[in-house]
Amino acid sequence: MTTKLSLATLKDIAATASVPAYERGGLAAGIVHFGVGNFHRAHQAVYLDDLFNLGLDHDWAIVGAGVLPSDAAMRDKLAGQDFLTTVVEQDNNRSGARVTGAMIGYLAPGNAAATVARLADPAIRIVSLTITEGGYFIDPASGVFDPAHPAIAADAANPGDPKTVFGLILAGLRARRDKGIAPYTVMSCDNIPHNGKVTRAAVSGLARLSDPALADWIEANVAFPNGMVDRITPATGPREIAIAADDYGIDDAWPVFCEEFKQWVLEDNFPQGRPALEKAGVQFVPDVAPYEHMKIRILNGGHAAIAYPAALLDIHFVHEAMEDADIRAFLAKLEREEIIPVIPPVPDTDLNDYFVLIERRFLNPKIADTIPRLAQDGSNRQPKFILPSTADRLSCGEDVVGLSLVSALWCHYLAGKTDSGKDIAFNDPNIDRIRAAATAAKGDPGAFLELRDIFGTVAGSDLFRRRFAHALECLQREGTRATLKRYLENRLAA
Repeated sequence: MTTKLSLATLKDIAATASVPAYERGGLAAGIVHFGVGNFHRAHQAVYLDDLFNLGLDHDWAIVGAGVLPSDAAMRDKLAGQDFLTTVVEQDNNRSGARVTGAMIGYLAPGNAAATVARLADPAIRIVSLTITEGGYFIDPASGVFDPAHPAIAADAANPGDPKTVFGLILAGLRARRDKGIAPYTVMSCDNIPHNGKVTRAAVSGLARLSDPALADWIEANVAFPNGMVDRITPATGPREIAIAADDYGIDDAWPVFCEEFKQWVLEDNFPQGRPALEKAGVQFVPDVAPYEHMKIRILNGGHAAIAYPAALLDIHFVHEAMEDADIRAFLAKLEREEIIPVIPPVPDTDLNDYFVLIERRFLNPKIADTIPRLAQDGSNRQPKFILPSTADRLSCGEDVVGLSLVSALWCHYLAGKTDSGKDIAFNDPNIDRIRAAATAAKGDPGAFLELRDIFGTVAGSDLFRRRFAHALECLQREGTRATLKRYLENRLAA
């Protein structure tokens, strides 16, 4: 028997899951959040729920905001259960469910006027966003904001009816400036190096296209703190909905499953105030960059490294990839020999111990994180998670045998067949262009490296080109497993 999740049924649900200790009616909005996906509901919303459960800062509740047409479905599902979410936390040896209530509303996509009006409300002091790595309109290789992107150009031409998240944020800031209301802090919660700086570049860059004075005001008055976020959170599907119902008796239209581990490191730059998130476990530091480098290169880079050999070997789940002796050894050798040595020191952190933690998290079978999720959107993920390590090693005169193999594995994956001959389903906004380059690389490995917006200066390195070409030729000739073994036995370098 299941109970439909709602405010009215929380007392019944409390028998199988923890529920909010606070009265939802006592919350007031202080944050508008764009991108109400699984990660946000497993991360930022959980930290706020923890804080509210301590009886603190009940004027910092979240109002979600949609931008894409697809966001309407999420809003409808959450509205049907009073914006409550079941979060199932799964460690290697235990599982538990909780219901979070930090969100109290959701602005529907397609109504810019209503969203801008809420952004102009003085009670809103933080605007946060989780819009994925590819949502920032930046050049993949340089990380520079792209003002010529058609969506940005459209918002610049019609600032009164914005369609992008940055157009909406900008319209809200304009309204506040014109009314003499202090600006909100804009807080990115995405896995992007220097995410605050990247967000500032997008907002002020869009403003400069139509209103240079507003751009100057933003750069002088609006805070964009950098932050590092971490919690492995797979997509929700029928399996997760069924587990919430069968194991916890909760009928939730879109539950969130995640690992027990979570981390959030933030710069303390919130001129209009902030919730006391340090009391819920958030770490406030003067400089996020060391933590950011560590997480993005070791964890996200690790995910990117195992995604393509696992996909080519027909492995579906991340924990199954880590149970494969060759893939696990490949990851460990790559991390310890090529990635970790070029990561700057992190305060009070041993990087090798951190990697051991990452291995344990990747091995968690309860998360059921999938290789197809890790393999998607490679044209955005490779330049952010893998190629910076490659560039750093090359600049130091160090070899890149393993990192070149990662790039070659991505290229080989894009050829479209697993080693057993199965078709690969792709999920990448640039798939036509990158597949064409991967196809050309069958006869000319260097053709793939001509994707200069992705490979940037790395593609100009003779050493990288040689290492990449040799790894790709081995993959094409001998297959994935044999090539991994060559690397593990130090026989891959050309």
